[in-house]
Amino acid sequence: MKKNYLFILMTVVALAVVGGCSRHNKALDHGVYMLLDTSGTYTEQLGEAQRIINYVLSELEPGDTFAVARIDTGSFSEKDIVHRQTFDTRPSQANAQRRIFRETIDQFVKNVKPSSYTDITGGILQAVEHINEVGPGNKTILIFSDMKEDIKEGYVRDIPLQLDGFNVVALNVIKLASDNVDPREYMDRLAEWEERVTSGGGQWKVVNDMERLESVMEFD
Repeated sequence: MKKNYLFILMTVVALAVVGGCSRHNKALDHGVYMLLDTSGTYTEQLGEAQRIINYVLSELEPGDTFAVARIDTGSFSEKDIVHRQTFDTRPSQANAQRRIFRETIDQFVKNVKPSSYTDITGGILQAVEHINEVGPGNKTILIFSDMKEDIKEGYVRDIPLQLDGFNVVALNVIKLASDNVDPREYMDRLAEWEERVTSGGGQWKVVNDMERLESVMEFD
């Protein structure tokens, strides 16, 4: 009888330990989707994008999700996703997945070719679809771009964005030559995107100081 009692007690303790290790609260998870502008000279800025990607990787924890995609001619497509990963809840596996993530991005940056058009709206739509499918409690879209959209003829992107619960951050928004001639173009471009994001229920922020990467993931 005493042996049976001891066996039951050990079994209960073992189950409690296993349960504790696997406990995971999806409501606290982060889902981050980063869009990379690869049009024109923006490919020369991808070194800065790598810094941001490495920073985000260092901030995310087991159970969080991260995806990086390029902004191309038609970006509402999974074909433009460079790499995506929901990190394992086991820290050792999550670290291995981070290493593979960095290596994949390094190879992409080495071999990327400039895109002909800049479909930012399509990229955002793809990001929303992917993150909602994963279902984390915290949702962030990072856009590394000058935020000037250039759509191929025939593509329809006059679409209201559904961004309830999303934080959207425009990163490293370089001023174009025409912005220097008329700064209102730059200010109007950012104001139009802010209006699209906030009217869709999202929060909007611009981060141009790459020395303050901690602000990328901070929201009220």
